[in-house]
Amino acid sequence: MTDRFRRLLAVTTGLTFALILLGVYTGAIGAGLTCNGRWPLCDGWLGLFPANWASFVEWFHRLVAMVTGFAILGSTYAAWRGGYSTRIKYAMGVATVVLPVQILLGANTIVNFGAAAQVLHHAAALTILVALVAATAWAYDGTATDAETRSETRASESTAETEPAPSSD
Repeated sequence: MTDRFRRLLAVTTGLTFALILLGVYTGAIGAGLTCNGRWPLCDGWLGLFPANWASFVEWFHRLVAMVTGFAILGSTYAAWRGGYSTRIKYAMGVATVVLPVQILLGANTIVNFGAAAQVLHHAAALTILVALVAATAWAYDGTATDAETRSETRASESTAETEPAPSSD
């Protein structure tokens, strides 16, 4: 397992946690309501640029969400292409599968602002975070890649075959 991959997972997990905190703040000040149900646009010049603080927070949340989404996709790609352990691959797969659902639920919080929309949006965010925390923890716990595990298993099997069995004298 490379340190570079571990750092990528740690940064992605940290970004996701920061995004959740920003999302809580965004919802708490009702920033999504500044969009008046016009998703993906919002208020301001041509519906693209913030007109006030709440609108800025909404747009900043979207920017951080986009960067975090690309970090999740990149981490998933690195996990699957790097031959890392199956549980890391599947944890990253869960995060990637839930990601588009999370985006749609985020849009729903603007169009249908309410408790149910917020709970679903945050539940999806926590699902992604749990998957990322698991993948990061597994990457740091010393678990070898699938290829390393197979080669170590083969090496230990060949060593066991060449060593004579202890005699019972």
